[in-house]
Amino acid sequence: MATHGMNERIQKLRDISVNTPVHIDLERAKIETDFYRENDGKYSIPVMRAMVLKEYFSKKTLYFGDGELIVGEKGKDPQASPTFPELCCHSEEDMIVMSDRKLVSFHTTVEDRELQKKEIIPFWEGRTIREKILASMKPEWHECYEAGVFTEFMEQRGPGHTCGGEQVFTTGYMDYKAKIKETMDKLDWMNDPEAYDKNEELKAMDICCDAVIILGERYHKLALEKAEAETDPVRKAEILQIAKNLEVVPAHAPQTYWQAIQLYWFTHLAVTTELNPWDAFSPGRMDQHLIKYYEADTEAGILDDEKALELLECLWVKFYNQPAPVKVGITLKESATYTDFANINTGGVTPTGENGVNAVSYLILDCMDDMKLVQPNSNVTISKKTPQRFLRRACEISRKGWGQPAFYNTEAQIMELINAGKTLEDARRGGSSGCVETGAWGSEAYILTGYMNIPKIFQMTLFNGYDQVSGKQLGLKLGYAKDFKTYEELWDAFKKQLEY
Repeated sequence: MATHGMNERIQKLRDISVNTPVHIDLERAKIETDFYRENDGKYSIPVMRAMVLKEYFSKKTLYFGDGELIVGEKGKDPQASPTFPELCCHSEEDMIVMSDRKLVSFHTTVEDRELQKKEIIPFWEGRTIREKILASMKPEWHECYEAGVFTEFMEQRGPGHTCGGEQVFTTGYMDYKAKIKETMDKLDWMNDPEAYDKNEELKAMDICCDAVIILGERYHKLALEKAEAETDPVRKAEILQIAKNLEVVPAHAPQTYWQAIQLYWFTHLAVTTELNPWDAFSPGRMDQHLIKYYEADTEAGILDDEKALELLECLWVKFYNQPAPVKVGITLKESATYTDFANINTGGVTPTGENGVNAVSYLILDCMDDMKLVQPNSNVTISKKTPQRFLRRACEISRKGWGQPAFYNTEAQIMELINAGKTLEDARRGGSSGCVETGAWGSEAYILTGYMNIPKIFQMTLFNGYDQVSGKQLGLKLGYAKDFKTYEELWDAFKKQLEY
């Protein structure tokens, strides 16, 4: 029996998502390793990376679940977590630790461990980005690193915690390819010493577009096969509509609300599969991006609120199906979360400063209320122009006590972005994503670069730069707590330690 607000389809999809154990999926690692073994050194780094994405999307196992209306998974099935050995390669011990930890485990099979041991680890040893970064650091850095002054992070993933702009809901990949070609044609080979590098990067971008288009084509073919075999006429019609959607997206600009959501999801998969950003790649202000499709479809009579909400809830399941890729080494033992930190902003204001709450905003509130999932993380941005009805509905959901939505101040976000040099229009288009970074969406990358253990640095300030945990002199010798006669002296010493 379906719960209030959640129909039987969504209940089943949600149950699969919530109850499927998280597991490691080495298909990406195997395809990538085989491709590198055969082609390493033949192409530039960006082109090589792009070709790996294309190879993976051309060969990966496709998942098309019963009742799904939005298709696509990063791995073979829900709750599958691919690995990224080019960034950081899990050791044999890692494979056991991640599977055996009592909370937030990533199940690995005997076959997984054998594949990792015999094929993945031997090839990537000495090649990973993490090893190269750590090898380039000074001994003093390693001492601080081992003592926990700063934690492992950027060497375990690519830059993340950012958000695309409106184009992730409006632009087809053939359109991107046309823009890339136009840019390549304008390269000044005679006078620009960076022309070759730019061309390789653009070439790689073009290949990545092909990869996403191929994934869409493969799902289109699979949808037609499933429709042919389907005996239930209602489900058959749904699958045929999915196939029609895939004739349009991701290759071309979406024409409908359903297609816009499907386009975004393919983009999300591509961004988080090409190189693990752990993840926090977010759809941004989805109500602003979807409203034009919603209004056109409802006016045309092909969409009502019940269907529009159902499609959002299918997307919520997709987000929840994607566990954050598991870390390596000491961070694997310390960092325990499945949450991928995709963060959706709802409300706020438009680029012209008008109230940004619209019909899709209320559907998103209903969606988060129905689904009660920690992923995606949803918030509301409240401005002086926000309708009381919207604020009241958000508060009704919040008081249920499961943690969403978060509440952000629109004016404060805008002022922060303007103080950082953004235009007023860009500031109004932006917001908060990840956990929690504020940026101008679609016009900048405000990426997370790592963590510093500031309380530990303050503790060292009180002990003349000495770290009591590691038993090493890691900081500057500026005095002990008893030596500082005023708050200003302590503050000045702390700032010097922090800078050091």
